Amino acid sequence: MKTKSANGIRGHLLDTFDGNYVFRVYDENHNYKDYLLRHCDLTVVIDDMDADLYEYPDGECFLDHAAGTLGE
Repeated sequence: MKTKSANGIRGHLLDTFDGNYVFRVYDENHNYKDYLLRHCDLTVVIDDMDADLYEYPDGECFLDHAAGTLGE
């Protein structure tokens, strides 16, 4: 097994729709590797102009695409 620091690595958090999430990292040739997420308290900074936080009066909160992207 080889390891390297993930600190500062840019990637995409993807739902695999089977109960798992992966961190996808692309290289300069647009190839990618998916890393199964096992870290339990990872710090995340959102860098996506197409992401909005939604809060409903009943207390439900979620992160999704911006309302304009979803046609709302």
